[in-house]
Amino acid sequence: MNKDPGIDLGSPRWDQATLGGRLRHFFAITDTRLLFKSEEELNKAVEVVSSYRCGKAIEGYTEEQLWAAKHLVDSAIHPDTGEKMFWLGRMSCQVPGGMLITGAMLAWYRTFAAVFFWQWVNQSFNATVNYTNRNAKSTVTDTQVAVAYTSATASATAAALSFRRLTKRMPPLFQRYAPFAAVATANCINIPLMRQREVIDGILVTNEKGEELGHSKRAAKKAVAQVTFSRITMAAPAMLMLPLFMEVLEKKSWYQRARYLNAPIQTALVGVSLTFMVPFGCALFPQKSSMTVKKLEPDLQKSIAARPDGASISKVFFNKGL
Repeated sequence: MNKDPGIDLGSPRWDQATLGGRLRHFFAITDTRLLFKSEEELNKAVEVVSSYRCGKAIEGYTEEQLWAAKHLVDSAIHPDTGEKMFWLGRMSCQVPGGMLITGAMLAWYRTFAAVFFWQWVNQSFNATVNYTNRNAKSTVTDTQVAVAYTSATASATAAALSFRRLTKRMPPLFQRYAPFAAVATANCINIPLMRQREVIDGILVTNEKGEELGHSKRAAKKAVAQVTFSRITMAAPAMLMLPLFMEVLEKKSWYQRARYLNAPIQTALVGVSLTFMVPFGCALFPQKSSMTVKKLEPDLQKSIAARPDGASISKVFFNKGL
């Protein structure tokens, strides 16, 4: 088929200005099935999308196949570097990875060893995801990655154990919320630390045409805050509702005879929740976030105002990361 000028593979398929459009987009690129595409299929998709965007005719591809190739590329290729992302850090791995780890955290939370081990596993996974999906225009050193990883693991373990100690004299239900307290605390530490170079040096901002305008620390803080809130939102429903469900379920006689179902049931239910909450969390804020020029640093405002087109620039845009 010849290139259809109505298809723009340089942008997402659905309107990213609306929550509904962003939801459809992230349902497409967080699809776990994309994780199992072969290296050959990914390379072919990259070639097809690149060729199509350069105006070349792609023979034998329907519109749906072109979009499928685009979604595979978006799920596996970093938007800033154009490099393949490590498979464990891709958003298409969030559901299976988060399902197994969160299910384990909810099932085994009663001993120090269990808390420490699963918080370590969780923060190792989070650190991989945070680093893989960072705004790659800002560099981060190996030392900074190690500090962020160690700090998040230590804080998550401390939060979980402290919460357990605080709720020791309370009904067992409250102790079930220790994993969520740990996850929320760790996200508030892990993400800012992993992306500290953006906060310290500023994140690259552009005009609507994509032309670089400078670096903004305020935009970086907004990006990190949005991603932190999104990550906590992804985990919240499963980690807040499952303890209530399991508290009721564990009183059933049939369940008491089948305790071995504890971890499988919680893991499966977490998987159902994450299937919907991962796309929702990613879609809460536009990937191409924005900020009015008036909210930028004074020196950056002056720099933009001094441009020939400065008077027409009211907003700046930046990649918030995932």
